Amino acid sequence: MLIKWSQYFLPTLRQDPKEAEAVSHKLMVRAGLVRRLGAGSYTYLPFGLLALHKVSQIVREEMNAVGGQEVLMPAIHPAELWKKTGRTKTMGDVLFMFKDRTNKDVVLGPTHEEVATDLLKEITSHKQLPMTIYQIQTKFRDEARPRFGVIRSKEFLMKDAYSFHTNWDSLDETYKAMYGAYERIFARCGMTVYPSEADSGAMGGDVSHEFMAPSEYGEGIVVRCVETGRAMTLEAAVCAPVMADKQAETLKELQEVETPGKHTVEEVSRFLKVSEKQLIKTLLYDADDKTVAVLVRGDHEVNEGKLARILGAQNLKLASAQTIRDITHAPVGFSGPVGLSGVRLIVDHAVSVMTNAVAGANKDQTHVLNVNPGRDFKADETADLRFPTVEDTSAFAEGGKLEFIRAIEAGHVFKLGTKYAEALGAQFQEPGAGNKPMIMGCYGIGINRIVASVIEQTSDESGIRWPMSIAPCEVVLLQLDKTPELDQVAAEIAQELTGRGLSVLWDDREISPGAKFKDADLVGVPMHIVVGKSWLKQKELEVKRRGDVKKAFISRAELGSWVDKQLDTP
Repeated sequence: MLIKWSQYFLPTLRQDPKEAEAVSHKLMVRAGLVRRLGAGSYTYLPFGLLALHKVSQIVREEMNAVGGQEVLMPAIHPAELWKKTGRTKTMGDVLFMFKDRTNKDVVLGPTHEEVATDLLKEITSHKQLPMTIYQIQTKFRDEARPRFGVIRSKEFLMKDAYSFHTNWDSLDETYKAMYGAYERIFARCGMTVYPSEADSGAMGGDVSHEFMAPSEYGEGIVVRCVETGRAMTLEAAVCAPVMADKQAETLKELQEVETPGKHTVEEVSRFLKVSEKQLIKTLLYDADDKTVAVLVRGDHEVNEGKLARILGAQNLKLASAQTIRDITHAPVGFSGPVGLSGVRLIVDHAVSVMTNAVAGANKDQTHVLNVNPGRDFKADETADLRFPTVEDTSAFAEGGKLEFIRAIEAGHVFKLGTKYAEALGAQFQEPGAGNKPMIMGCYGIGINRIVASVIEQTSDESGIRWPMSIAPCEVVLLQLDKTPELDQVAAEIAQELTGRGLSVLWDDREISPGAKFKDADLVGVPMHIVVGKSWLKQKELEVKRRGDVKKAFISRAELGSWVDKQLDTP
């Protein structure tokens, strides 16, 4: 493919857009890849679309290699499917749902588990399974806070795949194959990722992994054990038990103290001149139809995903102020475990080893000192209920160090089990066993996010640095002047390279050489070939790889071997 820049819609900008924070957002706008239409909504310009196509092709090749069959499902779904699986509630406000002209509720698909399951109901025999289908399609999510350009947007391009099985062993095989395919996809795209054990969230299922691409502007956190390399997302990260202090002070008598107007951890800590680690937070939650009390240390935060799994709760939310007052007889901020009754008491491991702690007194404007687990209250259950912090050690290597890495979720794979098949009636006939629900897996990967993640990880102060595999064009041909001789040699080089199957961006614009060099660096094409003064003086081409400081001068005859060498470099 040959692109003449003078005739191509590739507008570059010298300044960063005002609304952009992330490096990828700034560069995708400045390099003419995208333009913003509205909050979380972007038009892909021709050069940006070429990069998307390159990524899509890599994804398609790897999906086909592990037995995926490509389909294209509708973006508009009958809401009835989503109601049957309960996800109109669990997806919440992120779901675009509206009524059509017949007054039926419809959903703009944020993902396609329901539609894929409904489609595969056509299969009834165990002989037709396992089967994996996938698509590359635009998805829609009504993000409350779209940001960082295409990293978090309201519509985005995703590859989503769904596998259907007769047994768990079969699902395990496909899951491993997909996991491997994802590793190859990211490697081929030139990305660094951390495959991380993850929380399945609204998708359901028991096992999932996120493929997290390190980036300062990622909205996820990877918690990684330095010693073992084992990585988990922050939501799924296991906290090692906090050991009791062997030098702990003697247990003291309970003592009530007035704390007027002090109801946050920070306020109480400052008022009583104690560390936040010495406080016990008592939080009341409504879990389905029951209220439970949860205790965590003052400097820790409850991981509601862990709590929901422990409780087996479908719906979990903080109790209302009225519920808190009804149970504790005190306003919000003064709840505590001492004397608390009528609710299940679930205690985080770190609280269970505290000594002479501070807690709410279940009395207005009052806290109690010297609270000791076991003596002053008894837990109904002790569990890992919180997010880890930088002060924690690894749960997988005694005393091991944890590192916290900000990252973009670029892909996610799930073992869904039978949740969707049971809700939507996707069954197969097994000889001698009658009808059974299909066992499912699902596998998503963000095409847009791969593009953004690569830019985040590989760019420099001059602009984008595309890996060869996903570069919109492999070569930028910089013609520095308009003369018949330079016109001819540039045309011959362009013809030679396109004849070899390469995509060439021929900068034939009548602008200054300096502007051409800056734009070439900004748009990030890997191979730079300059036709200018060196050709006119000594019949040499100036060549370099994007990002290299040194340039080389080669003859026309050497061009082919130089290009071959660059193509062998990712």
